[in-house]
Amino acid sequence: MKRATYHFSRHIMSSLSQRKTAAAFLLLPLFLLTSCFSDDTTIGDRPLSEIVIDEASMQEVYDINKNETLTVTPRFAQTNGEKPVTTTWEIDQKLYSNEPTLTFTGKELGSWNCRLILENEDGKAFFPFKLNVNSPYEEGITILSRDADGRPMLSFMQKPLDGSTPAFYDYDCLEVNNADTRFASFPADMVQSAGCLIIACQGKGREGDDVPTLYYVNEKTMVVENVLQVKEYDDFKPTILGIPSMDASGVAYPVLCENGKVYEFSTTEGALVKPTKLKYTYEQSIIVRDNGTGWNYELLAWDKDLGALAQLYNGYGPYYCSRNYHQTRETCQGANNYFDGRTFCNMTYVRMTDEQAATADPQVLVVVNNGMLVQKAVLSTSFWKYNFDTSETVLDDNGGVKIAMVGACPLKPATPAIANMTYYSLLFADGNKVRRWNYTTSQLLNNADVLQTVGTADAVITGFEMSADHKRTYVAFYEPKQTGKNGCLWVIDTDKGDILQKYDNICYMPVKMIYKKK
Repeated sequence: MKRATYHFSRHIMSSLSQRKTAAAFLLLPLFLLTSCFSDDTTIGDRPLSEIVIDEASMQEVYDINKNETLTVTPRFAQTNGEKPVTTTWEIDQKLYSNEPTLTFTGKELGSWNCRLILENEDGKAFFPFKLNVNSPYEEGITILSRDADGRPMLSFMQKPLDGSTPAFYDYDCLEVNNADTRFASFPADMVQSAGCLIIACQGKGREGDDVPTLYYVNEKTMVVENVLQVKEYDDFKPTILGIPSMDASGVAYPVLCENGKVYEFSTTEGALVKPTKLKYTYEQSIIVRDNGTGWNYELLAWDKDLGALAQLYNGYGPYYCSRNYHQTRETCQGANNYFDGRTFCNMTYVRMTDEQAATADPQVLVVVNNGMLVQKAVLSTSFWKYNFDTSETVLDDNGGVKIAMVGACPLKPATPAIANMTYYSLLFADGNKVRRWNYTTSQLLNNADVLQTVGTADAVITGFEMSADHKRTYVAFYEPKQTGKNGCLWVIDTDKGDILQKYDNICYMPVKMIYKKK
């Protein structure tokens, strides 16, 4: 059913002879007034020229994304001759413009009731409509990168809608939405937490504005909401944010630094303090798993000095992965240490689909080296439930799972890697090669298959991400010999390795890639 365009003629009042009658008619709705005088189309001997808006040129609801510009040019006709027409656009019951065409740029999110008013000397025509400014950053791939001078750049690729091909909506969200903000140099990590993207930048020094800084960026608008500059700690050079993706409050989360030391950061108070729990030196590999909401999270870190896996559970701990339940650092020594004598290579959270997570315990794939023996352990992250002093012998030299008889592990603590339960595979970076290792077989790790090669021979892979169904793997890399935007994103089939999409030169050197959820 077509919606109505409302009209009001100036001659109505002149045709009412008594004030009392006029007051009564003013209380009537506009459409009744129009109906009452629909046959009276003249003033004296002159016919009225009624404005009729072409409804096909207008919409009842307009949806645009933030920073997009809406342009609306209404079409209309006059019933009896052409007369001068003035245009009024109202937004939120306030005058916005008198231009014939509406031009509106969505600078902030929200919904507004609007109205078009067309007027000539004989009357007015109205067309009410709604204008919605939506977030273009709701869900999709988000890449944090840095240029040759260390300047940060944030690029976003929207989740495809209605079967469309995914495309980058915005290549520099920080610049577009924070024109007056000068960001610190050398971004190192990014997490999605409590309605924000928290970004850690190392800066260039301890003086001025280019110092180590943590930013809260609104995840829907990409506008900076809070800034924490850190000048008081000389060794604070952040590399990994140990912050879960949830609405937690009152918790100090670990921030790992380049030297392996940890500081604690309160997301709610915006304060950084020396650690009370993780007091030692840790490898550049931290896993944070959000078990739900509130306080329910787990964090795993490798204690370099002790050579053991430490866990924080909902802020409690650290507990150590030992052969006895819930050991402290002091008691996790020698043979009691589950990883005694092993050198840490890498650990990766094993991704699960929703269906897998409903029936299986969360797992972490830990790869270690013992002289000439590279070994693996697939562990549940919930040390509360599992006692490792069992008949398991995966780390025993006699009868254990022997992965590769090589002296050096091809994986380093910071090697980009991603694992999944669907194909029981670990994908890891080797220069410009994506290598795949089936971690449930006896396949040699150093002989892992090359699943795909990206870019040129000089390209360097810096990150992976995976779709929720594990079918698509996103590979971020850069071309170090190229100037300008030398960062790329290729999408490959996780199982077959086929290239599905290529997005070249869409950022600088990628330092972190996440799939940002609603």
